[in-house]
Amino acid sequence: MGHLSMRNARTGKKNQNKNQSLTYYFEIKRCKKCPLRNRCYKSGAKSKTYSITIKPDIHQKAIDYQKADEFKHKKKQRYKIEAKNAELKQSHGFQTCKFTGLFGMKIQAYLTAMVVNSKRMIKLI
Repeated sequence: MGHLSMRNARTGKKNQNKNQSLTYYFEIKRCKKCPLRNRCYKSGAKSKTYSITIKPDIHQKAIDYQKADEFKHKKKQRYKIEAKNAELKQSHGFQTCKFTGLFGMKIQAYLTAMVVNSKRMIKLI
């Protein structure tokens, strides 16, 4: 209803994996008289707060990117890639690496991709 908060404070720890939030504290006297009290005020409450999550810059950039047209276009094409990944994992044993080390994983990836691509070429012929 346009009333100013009594105070505000940051809650949550800095430099943790959880986001901090900005919490606003309001007077209950005003909430009891407010015509919109049935929406947010619970009878018997001792305080009224409103919290807004503070998102780090990298999270905000990701949110903005997800709203962009480029992301929406890529998202529409993703099902094709996911179908190929599912085929690699389910039909060709790409769930777990059969070899040790990064080099062995690369070899397995190349060979598995080559098999799937050759199957596709045979189907096209």
